[in-house]
Amino acid sequence: MAGTTTAWSNWAGNQHSLANAILRPSTVDGVTEAVRDAAAAGERIRAVGSGHSFTPIARPDGRLLDLTALETDVRVDLASRLVTVPAGMTLRTLNALLAAHGLAMPNLGDIDAQTIAGAISTGTHGTGAAYGCLATFVEALTLVTGTGEVLHCSADEHPDVFAAARVGLGALGVLVEVTLRCVDAFVLRAHERPAPLSAVLADLPGLIDRHDHVEFYWFPYTDRVQVKTNDRVPADDRPLPRWRGWLDDELLANTVFAGACRLGRAVPALAPTISAVCARALTERTYTGRSDTVFCTPRRVRFVEMEYGVPRAHLTTALEELRRIVDRLPFKVLFPVEVRFTAADDIWLSHGYGRDSAYIAVHQYVGMPYEPYFRAFEEVTTELGGRPHWGKMHWRDAASLATAYPRFADFQALRNRLDPDRILSNSHLDHILGT
Repeated sequence: MAGTTTAWSNWAGNQHSLANAILRPSTVDGVTEAVRDAAAAGERIRAVGSGHSFTPIARPDGRLLDLTALETDVRVDLASRLVTVPAGMTLRTLNALLAAHGLAMPNLGDIDAQTIAGAISTGTHGTGAAYGCLATFVEALTLVTGTGEVLHCSADEHPDVFAAARVGLGALGVLVEVTLRCVDAFVLRAHERPAPLSAVLADLPGLIDRHDHVEFYWFPYTDRVQVKTNDRVPADDRPLPRWRGWLDDELLANTVFAGACRLGRAVPALAPTISAVCARALTERTYTGRSDTVFCTPRRVRFVEMEYGVPRAHLTTALEELRRIVDRLPFKVLFPVEVRFTAADDIWLSHGYGRDSAYIAVHQYVGMPYEPYFRAFEEVTTELGGRPHWGKMHWRDAASLATAYPRFADFQALRNRLDPDRILSNSHLDHILGT
C-alpha cells in the first residue's frame, strides 16, 4: 500500500480516479487478503489491468488492485495444447510465451497491451466468422470472489460461474489464473487492399466465407474502404520487408496519421480532404508472418472509441445510418470506422451470445467532440438489437441492457451470491448492472 491517494488514468486519458490505496499482491493468498481487508474496512477494491478500456469499467472507487506482480505457476501442456498463466499477464507476454513452445492463440484482436483478465472480462475479440471472442478460448479460470473465496471454475466445476465469469466485467471476482486452449503455431498471409464500400458490402457473405479473418475500415466522407484478410498458410514465404512495415505501420498509420489528425482538429473543414487522402495513401500489400505479429499492430495515435455488435444481417443498415449521421454532424470525424465479424457463443454477457455478429467501431481523435456522434449511432444500433462492447464507450444502463442479454438476470443473481456487498464494484458497474 502506498500513500493515502493514488492517481489513476486509462490509456486514452478520458478516465481518471484517485484511489485510496494501491495494492500489488504477488500471490493468490495476497489477493484474497486484499479483498477481505477492503471488505472489513467497508471499502471497494477494483483490479485495473492495463487501462485499455475507454469506459470507467476499471476505474477504482476505493482501493486499486494491480496484478502485474501476481505470480502463479505457468503450466504448458503441449499434448493437450492447454496453457495456464497468471491472469495479470499481458497478451504480448502471452504471445511470446506461446511462440517459444510452438503454440499460438487461435485468434487475437489488433492490440496486445491488455492483460489477459482485462481482455477476456470485457469481451475483447478479433475477427473471423468461425471464431468467438477471446473468452471462448478459456478452458478454466480461478477467481477470488467478493467474499474472499477462491473458486476454480470450468465446464465441469462451478459451471454456472464459468459460463458467466469468462466475460464477467470483474463483477464476480478477481481473476487470478486462466487456462487457455491454444493451437499449434501458424503463419498468416495478410492481404490489404483499397476497395469501394458498395462493392465490399455486395460481396460480403462470399468475402467472409472465403477467408479465415476479414475486416475493413471505412473512411468517412468517402466511398472507400481498406479491406484486410488473413488466411492460414503453410510457410512464412513472403515476410513484409522492414522498410514497408515501417512505412505503412509506423510512418503512415501512426506518425503521418497523427499529424493529419492534429491538422483536422485545428482546421475541421479539412477533415473530408484528410479522410480522402488517408484512404488513398494506404495501397495494396500482401505479406506473411507469425500469427500474432499479423493480428496485432501498433496503436500510438490516441483516440476514444465506441463499438457495437449487431446481428450480422443488420450490418448494411447500420452502416447506411452511420453515413447519414456523419454527414449531418455539426463537427467532423477524423478516424476511420472499423468493421469486424465473430461467431456466436454461449457466454452469458458476451456480445456474441447466441448470434453471429458484425462489430462496428467508431472512433474520434482525442480533443475532438464525440458524444453526439457516438450517442446518435448508439440509438441506431440499439434499435437493431446491438450490444455495446464492455470496454468501449456507451450510455446504456441496467434496464436497457437487460433486454439485450437473455441471461442478464442470471448474471445478476450470480453476482448477488459471489459479491453480495459489492466490494468489487464501482459506480460504472452499479450503472450497467444495477445495485
